[in-house]
Amino acid sequence: MRDDPPAIQTPPANSSFELASRNTGLALQRTRMAADRTLMAVLRTSLSLISFGFTLFNVVKELQKGNILKGNVTMPHFGIGLVGLGIIMLAIGIVYHLQFMYSLRKERRRLTLDGLIRGESPFPPSLTLIIAVILFGFGLAAIIRMLFHAGPL
Repeated sequence: MRDDPPAIQTPPANSSFELASRNTGLALQRTRMAADRTLMAVLRTSLSLISFGFTLFNVVKELQKGNILKGNVTMPHFGIGLVGLGIIMLAIGIVYHLQFMYSLRKERRRLTLDGLIRGESPFPPSLTLIIAVILFGFGLAAIIRMLFHAGPL
């Protein structure tokens, strides 16, 4: 009668590798969330610039219509500038976020293929990015309305 060899136990090195692998995977998720928070900060600032500029433009135009403000007031141009600055800032933030997320996904794929992480956790598209693109569209609509007196707003 033959005895089966004793079961091979996982050495401590494997368990520490597994722990390091999980920590690396979690670090990638934390980095992704930090990128989303950065885009949210850009989004908040852009929204403030766009909404304040649009409001300033419309208030000054209404005051000029009612002959309350007379003369060549430069405030509408300042409002247009604020909206333009908000749109440019948001566009740069979106491009930066896309580039960063592309490189992060590429790094995650490499780590997964090398067997250093499992790559089982989801890595879905960013809702913050979707909202940023929608706000970018609203900003473009606002500046078109301001410059050409046309559009949905």
